[in-house]
Amino acid sequence: MTITKRPRLRLKPGAHKRLRTGHPWIYSNEVAMDPAAKALALGGVVTVEDAGGTPLLTAHFNPKPLISARILDAAPDAVIDASWFAARLKAALSLREKLYAAPYYRWVHAEGDNLPGLVIDRCGDVVVIQPNTAGMDASLPDIVAAVEQTAKPKAIILRGDSSYRTLEGLAETTKVISGEVTGSVEIIENKLTFFADPLGGQKTGWFFDQRDNRAFVSAFAKGARVLDLYTHTGGFAVACAAAGAVRTLGVDGSALALELAGKAAAKNNLAKSCAFQRADVFEFLGACKDKFDVVVADPPAFVKSRKDLKPGLQGYRKLSRLCAGVTAPGGILFIASCSHNAPLPEFTEAVARGIADAGRSGRILRTSGAAADHPVHLQLPESAYLKALTIALD
Repeated sequence: MTITKRPRLRLKPGAHKRLRTGHPWIYSNEVAMDPAAKALALGGVVTVEDAGGTPLLTAHFNPKPLISARILDAAPDAVIDASWFAARLKAALSLREKLYAAPYYRWVHAEGDNLPGLVIDRCGDVVVIQPNTAGMDASLPDIVAAVEQTAKPKAIILRGDSSYRTLEGLAETTKVISGEVTGSVEIIENKLTFFADPLGGQKTGWFFDQRDNRAFVSAFAKGARVLDLYTHTGGFAVACAAAGAVRTLGVDGSALALELAGKAAAKNNLAKSCAFQRADVFEFLGACKDKFDVVVADPPAFVKSRKDLKPGLQGYRKLSRLCAGVTAPGGILFIASCSHNAPLPEFTEAVARGIADAGRSGRILRTSGAAADHPVHLQLPESAYLKALTIALD
């Protein structure tokens, strides 16, 4: 579509002011949602104009969700094609190559890399694309072409099964777009080898966001007994074993994830000090009689929406209480939340109450977030979704 024929999306009076600060979203109540706007194709590229008709920006538009438009470019006449995506991908890649020597990282972190709604993980020669919005889904052919041009991977996987897609009116789909992937793929992190299942595992198969936290927590592991709850594919457990833990136990509900965790332990010659158990974490903690010197709890999101905040915080409080109950005196508790709807102060308070409920006290040694390949948009605190506390318990 030529720029002159591109649809225009008009804002209500005053709604353009927030965009001047660089905020990347436009909400549905800020749009003059007339019949013409409602009839626009899901995920189409539009020129955003203020209430007076002055062109402002280029965006993806979807009339269905609360976040109706996501800003793509500060120019109102930007051409959004494979070349445009390639330029953004190259900029993101340049940053990652400064951070990491090997190609195992989050390549694109949505708004944090000025590609709203798009997540791309790079697992060596395999690239996993998550188009979480209607706009990025519609742009998939251009995105794939840009990925192939920029990184020349052996395989590209589409993971279109996130909960965000439901809000956008999109169907779930997961498939290999190009190349061949028949099983797990290797992940190299902090000189250790892990395995991810980019087709059937959680999210894109591996959680790069915890890279720095795994390295930090493993510093406490020498000579320690370590419990890794929600271990997934063994990230914290194997890292702690490599750092000298005398025993690590990883607990998770997924048999497939635990199989890959065991494979990672064997690959790194750590099978003798690593054990894995399939169980519900709360049930396991309720029955556990052992004590551990280091306890890690990295659960899935307890607060998936704002309405879940109260029960989600209660969940973190309960988890903290149970974790404190199995942490040895003088031990370390690492607990994380990947719920962007659970603000850090509220999360910290819930954890503190849980520890107090267990009759314990402690000190926060470190408050942390995601690794540097998950940049936070300056005007979008929601993009700082991960929060973690490392606590020395008395």
